Amino acid sequence: MKSTSRHPLIWPKLERKLLIWGVVLGLALVATVQISAHLRETRAEQSHPPVGQVLDVNGTKVHAVVMGQGPDLVLIHGAGGNVRDFIFNFSERLTDRYRVILFDRPGLGWTERPRDAFGGAWASEGTSPQAQAALLQAASDQLGVSNPVVLGHSFGGSVALAWALARPDDTAAVVMVAGVAQPWPGDLGPFYTVLGAPWGGALVVPLITAFTPRPYVKNRIDSIFAPQSAPEGYADYIGAGLSMRRTTLRANVRQVNTLRPHMVAMKAQLPSLTMPFEIIHGDADDTVPLTVHSVPLSQQVPGANLTVLPGVGHMPQHVDPRAVTDAIDRAAQRAGLR
Repeated sequence: MKSTSRHPLIWPKLERKLLIWGVVLGLALVATVQISAHLRETRAEQSHPPVGQVLDVNGTKVHAVVMGQGPDLVLIHGAGGNVRDFIFNFSERLTDRYRVILFDRPGLGWTERPRDAFGGAWASEGTSPQAQAALLQAASDQLGVSNPVVLGHSFGGSVALAWALARPDDTAAVVMVAGVAQPWPGDLGPFYTVLGAPWGGALVVPLITAFTPRPYVKNRIDSIFAPQSAPEGYADYIGAGLSMRRTTLRANVRQVNTLRPHMVAMKAQLPSLTMPFEIIHGDADDTVPLTVHSVPLSQQVPGANLTVLPGVGHMPQHVDPRAVTDAIDRAAQRAGLR
C-alpha cells in the first residue's frame, strides 16, 4: 500500500520554489505599475510644461504666472487643479485692469510642497492652508505684490482665508468663489479615506496613476461642473494628467483629508476680518455646498456680500465668468482700488 504523506525533502523544496516565484511575480507586478505610472507622468509633464516662471522660495519651487497691469489680483485654484484652470478663458478677462498673479498651490501643478511638509508614499499629513498661504505670500513678495485682492476657488478659498488672516493689513479684499470656508459635517467618502491612509497612498495611488482610463477622468471633470458640463477643450488644456501624478495625487488627497481641523481653527477668527468680502456661489453646487460654506461665512464676516447664482454648480468662473469678474470689480471698488 502506497503512503500518501508528503516527502520530507521534496515538499519543503516545492514550498520554497512557490514562495520564490510568488515574490518574483509580485515584484514584477510592482515594477510594471511603477513603470506605467512613470511613463504617464512623463507624457503629462512634457505635454503641459510650466506656463509661467518658477520661483525659488527658500528652497521650494513655486510656479507663478503674471499678466496684465493695474492693482494686484491673486488667483488661487482649487483641489486637484493648477493655474491653467484660471487661464482657460477667464484670466484674460481681467488683464486690462489688474495685474493678475496666479500660483500653483503647494504639491500641485509645478509648485513643490514646502521642504518641511510631510512627504513620502507612506505619509498621511497634508500641507495646511496656513502653510500654503505663507509659501504663496513669500512668492508674492518676490514679485512685488502689494495690497492685493485675493480670490480663492474651492479649496483655494481656505487658502485665501488663511492669507487674509495672516496679513489683514496688506490684503485689500477677498473674493470667495464656491470656496471652502467652514468645517463641514460628515466625512469625505471612501476615495479620501482610502487614498489618505498611508497604505492607500503607497499602494493604491500608483495603480490609479498607471491605469485610470481617460474617459473616466473626463467624466470626473464633468461631475465637478455638474449640473453643467466642462467647456470643450478644458480637460486637455488644464492637463488632467498633471493631477494624476503620484506625488500630486498624494498631496491633494492629504490636503483635503486633513483640512477640517484647520477650518475649525480659522472659523473662530473670521469675525476679525474687516476688509471687503465678495462671496459668489452656485446654489446647485454639490461639491462645496452653498448652505454649508458661503451662507455661514457671509454672516460671520462683517460687511460680506453674498451673490447666489441660481442653477450653477461648482465652477462659476467658467459657467458664469461675468458674475465672477463683477464680484472682483466690486471688491476692488469697495477697497478703493478702482
